[in-house]
Amino acid sequence: MKKINLFSLLIIVMTLLSCNQKRDNIYKEVSAFNYDPEEAKELMEKHCYLCHSPSVAEDEGRIAPPMVAIKARYIDKEGYTREEFIQHVSDFVANPTDDNALMYGAVRKFGVMPKQVFPDSAAMKIAAFMFDYKIEQPTWFKEHWQGHGNDSWKQSGKKFVSKEKEKTFADIGLEYALGTKKVLGKNLMGTIQKEGTEKALAFCNHEAIPLTDSMSVHYNAKIKRVSDKNRNPNNRANEEELIYIEQFKKDLAEKKEVKPIVVEGAEQVHFYYPIETNTMCLQCHGKSENIKPEVSKKIKELYPNDLAVGYGENEVRGIWSIVFDKK
Repeated sequence: MKKINLFSLLIIVMTLLSCNQKRDNIYKEVSAFNYDPEEAKELMEKHCYLCHSPSVAEDEGRIAPPMVAIKARYIDKEGYTREEFIQHVSDFVANPTDDNALMYGAVRKFGVMPKQVFPDSAAMKIAAFMFDYKIEQPTWFKEHWQGHGNDSWKQSGKKFVSKEKEKTFADIGLEYALGTKKVLGKNLMGTIQKEGTEKALAFCNHEAIPLTDSMSVHYNAKIKRVSDKNRNPNNRANEEELIYIEQFKKDLAEKKEVKPIVVEGAEQVHFYYPIETNTMCLQCHGKSENIKPEVSKKIKELYPNDLAVGYGENEVRGIWSIVFDKK
């Protein structure tokens, strides 16, 4: 019996040493991680600001804490090292659960963030940028954070100065797409949080196209969301748009980096960019096991000819189709 116990103990010790060595190797890899800060900032704005916007008022329409709150908690309060912070953020993005979360109050208020598929190394680049540089913070945040017992708080990191560069047509189209996505997403997810998924369906039915049209006016462009499996008949893709939808599906299936498609005309630019699914989308667009019976009933009531179901995570549900004048 003693021999068995000693052998078992030896196995446990060896396993722990192996885990620690593996963890140390991960930290060494992260510590030596290099990235382009300009790219990392753009990735953060593109993938994170829809929910973690630094421009939303403290008590009006927030659907997640601002990114600086995550930084303040993990780095400035908990004292995570650069390696620990990058690794934790990467792990959480890959598997967002209650158990992996440190911001318990935010999870209680907003729920666990939906799982999303980020491009390779994107989460690490974003986390490294957050640790190394000061990031945009809401005007109300410092007072809010100090009011929770964090006196004399000052955000850590270096000041970031963006390089001046001329915007490409792809940059302009992406700005219009993400700006519109932010407005729609804030309203949609805010409705889900406050009133539930059924009310969110009613919101989409009445407000999604008018809001999109208002952003068209704002940007002086023609902005559409279209799909090969549309819910609203007004969002049906035309023949040309169907070609680009298939191209984006192929790129995503082959795990290629998804980039905007830009088609230049004599006076106008046509811009196309995919709309991808995440776990939040599946409440209304997933397979039958993802959609609650009452939600399914509401979909059939509002959209008798609905086609926009049966999706899994990280699939192309449609595209942004945007037309704007050359400047």
